[in-house]
Formats: sequence, C-alpha cells, structure tokens
Amino acid sequence: RLSFTRLYFAVRARTHYSKNVKELVLDNCRSNEGKIEGLTDEFEELEFLSTINVGLTSVANLPKLNKLKKLELSDNRISGGLEVLAEKCPNLTHLNLSGNKIKDLSTIEPLKKLESLKSLDLFNCEVTNLNDYRENVFKLLPQLTYLDGYDKEDKEAPDSDAEAYVEGLDDDEDDEDGMFLKSLTDTVLQDVSVIKLRLRN
Repeated sequence: RLSFTRLYFAVRARTHYSKNVKELVLDNCRSNEGKIEGLTDEFEELEFLSTINVGLTSVANLPKLNKLKKLELSDNRISGGLEVLAEKCPNLTHLNLSGNKIKDLSTIEPLKKLESLKSLDLFNCEVTNLNDYRENVFKLLPQLTYLDGYDKEDKEAPDSDAEAYVEGLDDDEDDEDGMFLKSLTDTVLQDVSVIKLRLRN
C-alpha cells in the first residue's frame, strides 16, 4: 500500500528536485481544506498538473505556477472562485473542469483573463444544460479554440500529448509506482521530470 504521507515526506526530502518536475499527477489524493499537501510553488518548472478527484471545492489555495500550461481539475466540487487562476497560472492553455459544480456562465467569466487559454472542458457540469451553451461560451471566452473537445465548427480537437502521456503511465502503474519510490529515495538521483503519486485502498 502506498501512503500519500510517506510519499510527501519523500518528496520533501528531495525538495531541490521539485524544481525539475514538469508533470505532476496527484489524482485521487485527498485535499485538506482546499490544499494538497506537498503541492507548493517550489514546482516552478511545472507544465502539467492533474488533480482529478481530490475533493477540491476551490482553487484558491493552488500555488503560483507561472509555467503551468495544462491543468486537470475534473471530478471535484468546485463551484466558483476561478478568478484566481489568472494570477496563479497565467499561462494556462488547457483547463479541464469536467464533473464540477459549475452551474452558470458567470462562474467561468473570470477565465477571460487567461489570454492563452485554448481548450476548456466542462463535461458533466450543469452549465452545459443551458440554452445555446456552446455559442455563449465561445462568445464569452473568445480566446478559446476548443470547448469540450470541439471547435466552433464542431471539429474534434487533436489528442493532447499530455493526455497520451498520462494514459501511457496508467498502462503499467504498479511497476512505475514502485520504480518511482525507489528512484525518489535514491541519493544518486540526478534528475526528475515526472512525479506520479497514487493512493492505494
């Protein structure tokens, strides 16, 4: 069984390696009062962050991650407060909010300030049930190219490299998690580009 607390202390013991991490997967880890233990602004090179199903109700406690481009927040309980993303993650290009408690267009209006945002996913959010939902979102966020995987002309977005990478990680997660723990605690570790943390029941 993998303990997130144990992994947290392992990561903290190698704090200087966090500066090299570009992709971080924290799916199914538990947040505490909107915070994910161990996720700090020390991950200054982070470009891809996945926090699927971690119990988040807000993004207010996300660290400042200036280089972050892709943020996965699906299957949480976020209902608002998205204005902080422009400050915390100003260079986002892809944002997945599927499966959250987003009910109206005013909730996503602050995303206007994310000038580089090209792709937004809102699958399984109540807002998608509104009349003329797609048309109104594209009007509200003119910088968008893709909404829920399709552009204004209903052409499907190409697969993202980050998504393909994460899927590849899942193919053999047991071996990779074991290798991660071994390498993370190895004193001769020279570089880290990806960290993947998982909880086991």
